[in-house]
Amino acid sequence: MAEITLKSGLILDFSNLYGPDQLITEQEVAEFAPVYEKAHASMQTMRKTGTVAGHLSKDGEPEMVLFPQLPYIVEGNINNPERIMALEELGRQVRNHVDAVVFFGIGGSYLGGKVLFDVQCGEFWNLKSQAERNGYPQVFFAGNNVDSHKLTGLIQTLRAAGSVKPGYTVMAVIISKSGSTIEPMSNYMVLKQALSDAGISVDTVAVTDPHEGDKETLLHGMARKAGWPIFYVPDGVGGRFSVFSEVGLIVGALVGFDIRAFLDGAKEADQACKSDNIRENPALLNSVLKYLAGARHGRDLEVLMPYADNLKSLSEWYIQLLAESLGKRLDKQGHIVNYGRTPIVAVGTTDMHAQTQEHQEGPKDKIVQFVSIRKWADDLIVPHMYDDYEKLASFSGLPLSSILEAARSANAEALLGDGRPSANYILPELNAFYLGELMFMLCWSIAYEGEFANVDAFNQPGVEVYKRFLSGRLKKLQER
Repeated sequence: MAEITLKSGLILDFSNLYGPDQLITEQEVAEFAPVYEKAHASMQTMRKTGTVAGHLSKDGEPEMVLFPQLPYIVEGNINNPERIMALEELGRQVRNHVDAVVFFGIGGSYLGGKVLFDVQCGEFWNLKSQAERNGYPQVFFAGNNVDSHKLTGLIQTLRAAGSVKPGYTVMAVIISKSGSTIEPMSNYMVLKQALSDAGISVDTVAVTDPHEGDKETLLHGMARKAGWPIFYVPDGVGGRFSVFSEVGLIVGALVGFDIRAFLDGAKEADQACKSDNIRENPALLNSVLKYLAGARHGRDLEVLMPYADNLKSLSEWYIQLLAESLGKRLDKQGHIVNYGRTPIVAVGTTDMHAQTQEHQEGPKDKIVQFVSIRKWADDLIVPHMYDDYEKLASFSGLPLSSILEAARSANAEALLGDGRPSANYILPELNAFYLGELMFMLCWSIAYEGEFANVDAFNQPGVEVYKRFLSGRLKKLQER
């Protein structure tokens, strides 16, 4: 069976990767069954107890892993009814009252929310009128780098808008568990000062660690003292999984994205991932095929190539999910394994004119994953303008969506013809529900693979290394 169709209609098509004449055979998967069955049992334990064998926090202490509960809006859960209603209320307060929102976050505090924005709003959101945006504000993302040129441009844009509209309002949303993350905090301080000097007030919202008292973080303390609204970066949820928490949902709430439908889609995926039948559990089959392709067939690079411009950020989010979760020097027993697979961002058809040459004729070291949309909400047809030119007449009268899918399938066929595997995730349409379903399935897939490889998929010790060096360098700069 090379295809799984979920109840919702979302399809995972592995026919160019898995089967009698493909890279991964049914016999190979069957022989791997003792490993994946053990991993599934471990994941079921994680669901019930929040614990994963071998997982420790960056401080070396036992730490819960709670991302499986995020799709469920239930009392006592991270996403309980009160917290979801608080997000929705913030959206109502901002609508028709705030002109621009600037999100300050990096890594998991940025990438997931950017996916929600791109799917809901698209590239031209800020060029629309307030009425066309249904009263929601313009949106800008900062804090995901320390780039003076970009930040200067943003400041100039906001100042110019404020100079022509009396009472221009800006909201800053700082997303940082600690509040000491350099990129978002430095950008926030520079922008707030610059706008204040221009007479533009900035209302601030903090998304940070929920604890007060002895465990209170810097940002939580700042927010409490200043009276800023506070939303939460939950315990037990790593940044790369946090799009399903207030960290990512706050972006959706402030642009009219249906956060409840998004969580419903995640719940649909989670229910499917409870099955111990590999032919019914999409994340289990997906993870087994990717692991075997890498560990036994040398496919150590993974291309995620959605055929949709506004899903490029989905690839960028997936890069962090895969890289931070699986790129590990040590296994759970402390042995050096240097495990991982290098993720690559691509977009179809754009990168068919950039990367496909290498995909097609370079080393046979990669798997290409496509994401395709079956039904587009808006579709344009190429007009019959130049039918006297044969090459232009060949695609005149065709919907752009049909041309897009023809290009994707041609890409897949060409790769397969040279023994190069690919898979395709097929969304019935691009909306909050199917986006949540796909993203949560990918989270589970990565969690399973961590168990196969015997690495901790929920820590990130390599990130802490450069942070220590950076701290020392900043101290020297201050001393100078």
